Amino acid sequence: MQPQMQSVAQERVILVDADACPVKREIALVAEQFKVPVIMVSSYDHWLEPAAGVQVIQVDRGNDSVDLYIVNLVKRGHIVVTQDLGLSSLVLAKGGLVLSNRGEEIVEEQIGYLLERRHESARRRRAGGRTKGPRALTDEDRMRFQQKLTKLLSPRQEISQP
Repeated sequence: MQPQMQSVAQERVILVDADACPVKREIALVAEQFKVPVIMVSSYDHWLEPAAGVQVIQVDRGNDSVDLYIVNLVKRGHIVVTQDLGLSSLVLAKGGLVLSNRGEEIVEEQIGYLLERRHESARRRRAGGRTKGPRALTDEDRMRFQQKLTKLLSPRQEISQP
């Protein structure tokens, strides 16, 4: 019997590390277009307004509370929006997809390099050196983010074995 083309039947969800996420509005707009639920997770220090299709979950103020909550929720195929490389690594290990606030998909093949670079920057700062922070988010970055999220949510075809 030949393999058949079938669409992915998996429930898609967007999980957002929402404490410092500058593209919340863009996420809600794209998710609404595709009828995909959004769960924004933040600490109690950040007030977020729930919206249609957007669930807001607030957790303790602990350093990794948001990250741990997201890791416990994420399933294979879910999309997680975050800038946190440690969280990204855990999401990838569980089969999730990771998208940065600038629309860059973080993939398994590059996470080791990114974590090593982060470690080197932290080591340099501890030794008194200076490192550059991220540049300001531009309208072009927001548009790139929306385009990439749209691409990730567009119906994909997979070949499945009978």
